Amino acid sequence: MTASARASLQHEDERTRVTRWDFEPGQSTGQHVHEYDYVVVPVTDGQTDVISSDGSVTVSQLKAGESYTRPAGGAHEVLNTGSSPLAFVEIEFK
Repeated sequence: MTASARASLQHEDERTRVTRWDFEPGQSTGQHVHEYDYVVVPVTDGQTDVISSDGSVTVSQLKAGESYTRPAGGAHEVLNTGSSPLAFVEIEFK
């Protein structure tokens, strides 16, 4: 079993939820489904494997400060496959 990344809730109100994710190498979010549209803001550079619910894997290179968005409904697990700690902030739009 892969160790879990640490999720730290930074803010939540009726419109948004902001969570910081911190991963050591080899740590994972675990499989989950996104309820809301969201933005990811990498805090550090890093590499992840995004493992979809069907088992397919997408390798992602994260660059600090280079944000990306995704729609609600995505089902996946995010695994830090780099050799350094990884952090990003996830902003969900309720």
